[in-house]
Amino acid sequence: MKTKIVSMMFACAFVCAATAQNALRIGIAEADITPPKRVPLHGQFNLRMSQGVQTPLTANAVAVESSGGAVVFVSVDTVRISHTLFDAVRRKVTERDGGAIADRLVINATHTHTGQTLGLNFPKLPVAGDIMDYPEVIDFTAGRIADAAVAAWTGRKPGKIAFGLDFGIIGWNRRAVYADGRAQMYGNTNQADFRCMEATEDHDIGSLFFLDESGKMLAVAVNVACPSQVVEQRNHINADYWHPVRETLKKRFGGGLVVLGWCSAAGDISPRPMYRKEAVTRMNTLRKLNEMEEIARKVDRAVADTWEAVRETATAEMPLTYRAETLQLQMRKVTEKEYAEAKAEYGKIQAKLKANPNKAPAEVDWMATGWHGNVIERYEAQQKNPDTRLATAIRVIRLGPVAIFTNPFELFTDYGIQMKARSPATQTFVIQLSNALGDSNGYLATERAVRGGHYSAVIQSNQVSPDGGQALVNETIRLAKDLFVK
Repeated sequence: MKTKIVSMMFACAFVCAATAQNALRIGIAEADITPPKRVPLHGQFNLRMSQGVQTPLTANAVAVESSGGAVVFVSVDTVRISHTLFDAVRRKVTERDGGAIADRLVINATHTHTGQTLGLNFPKLPVAGDIMDYPEVIDFTAGRIADAAVAAWTGRKPGKIAFGLDFGIIGWNRRAVYADGRAQMYGNTNQADFRCMEATEDHDIGSLFFLDESGKMLAVAVNVACPSQVVEQRNHINADYWHPVRETLKKRFGGGLVVLGWCSAAGDISPRPMYRKEAVTRMNTLRKLNEMEEIARKVDRAVADTWEAVRETATAEMPLTYRAETLQLQMRKVTEKEYAEAKAEYGKIQAKLKANPNKAPAEVDWMATGWHGNVIERYEAQQKNPDTRLATAIRVIRLGPVAIFTNPFELFTDYGIQMKARSPATQTFVIQLSNALGDSNGYLATERAVRGGHYSAVIQSNQVSPDGGQALVNETIRLAKDLFVK
């Protein structure tokens, strides 16, 4: 099905003073976004208030300017990039630099489930002096992200880039399939009717190295198809496995290194294995490493091996082309059965609230109101307009022989593999959970997953249909091929 698109090409407004021989300019910055007070944590259905800080949260920025264009990458330790946060960052960046880079920001989430909530449509918080309310959290976090983005941009100096690929098992598919065809996220695999994991995994560990003129490493972008969800249930601030990854890489390459954590398409992936768990735990114990440290060991090894192979290829000849588009993707249709079930569940929740209006919404599963209410609203909207679409921001960036594709979803791995397989680039980086236009883009499941059902592939989890997911792939590749023939 042909998808509707609204396109905008950003022309470079900068005149590069560098010679054609050394057109590349790079700037880096890192900002601490750890909240100074207690905050609501994002990533579970229940309200969790932070009970302390186990690791810092950071925003890591790399600005790249070349003879053809400019971009500022920022990876942020949060569960997602809401449009509320993204808009706030753009406003603050414009206040700081006059808007020079506001349209060139690529901000992505590492998807830690133990960082601050960065939206406004959440439950009422306890009243206490040591708690930051939602607007305060957004203002604080957006300000720190903007600081990092502008510092990276203003600090640009001549540099070089190298890139390469290695492999390591960081994430496992988390959707178990049973004999009757149904699937379940985190389903039990140790039972007679278990048949297989639903889909394949992507074990690429892609590295994009940013260097100064002398060859000293300034930053590295690490692209892995695995969300940072090792400690997702905790009530403490924690950057999850990206913290030990950053610390390990800094020990290897220098304390000033900036690490961009780029999560590739991994909506159906987890860093925790679904089977052979005892064997994995035994190996971690023998190595005297916890789960996050083991991931850091694998990433460090892959990045180091990649660097050893590609270090002599570092070049300043990396022309950059930046394309931003807004796709109008087909939304997943709500069936009459799904509508009726959502209305029934929504009614039960409202009855509980009415029976005890003084009870905190979190105690009656506050998120379920939006969880089912969204389905009701969508069904009623599609009665008026059967061809409902979701505005979706994507970025396609060419950096010499490298392609970088961004999208705002928890994108199932099959889509990311399709993009990499069909890409015209020598190496392709896919970044999910980036630059959202709306607060609830959610999972984008495959047709196979929708048939299997369960969380991440039910109607409440998916705004966009599998047809919309295929259109996302097709339009991304169309844009990439257009850039690579110019």
